[in-house]
Amino acid sequence: MRRTSAETKSIILAAARERFAADGYERATIRSIAADAKIDPAMVMRYYGSKEKLFAAAAEFDLRFDALAGVAPEQLGAAFVRHFLRQWEAGESLQVLLRTGITNDGAAERMREIFAGQLAPRIAALTGDPASAPVRAAMVSAQMLGIGLARYILLFPPVVAMSEDDLVSWLGPTIQRYLTADRP
Repeated sequence: MRRTSAETKSIILAAARERFAADGYERATIRSIAADAKIDPAMVMRYYGSKEKLFAAAAEFDLRFDALAGVAPEQLGAAFVRHFLRQWEAGESLQVLLRTGITNDGAAERMREIFAGQLAPRIAALTGDPASAPVRAAMVSAQMLGIGLARYILLFPPVVAMSEDDLVSWLGPTIQRYLTADRP
């Protein structure tokens, strides 16, 4: 059975995400990804050109902040936490980025691009304060990446056991402060 080009690319990306999540960037190889996808390694190279380009495609991630449109300003912290938790649980892309970003400079840069490029403009729009948006975005990112690391990568038992509502209760006020409090 022949696959379309789009189907083949999709299969390669799925295999790459799983392999990068399991092995990290350094240990994942084109051969192992191709084997997981049950295709020839030359096909991976044909579609993506290099491991770096494959990783960039596998690490492409839309944080989907449009889902927060219309949230009341006093509910932003809780809404952001709930949104991020759902993004962490929606698939492996954020987990792949976090795992590889810890040990790979290119992956770390990709993580910074995604969070700064998507979060700072949303915060600027929500707060009306573009000057403080990069700092606010960095603080929100640090908090949400920390909870992602503790809950989904390191699997700290108390954090893993918490319900979404419990996490929102704990983290929402902190994120709210980062988003709306006066700058120190």
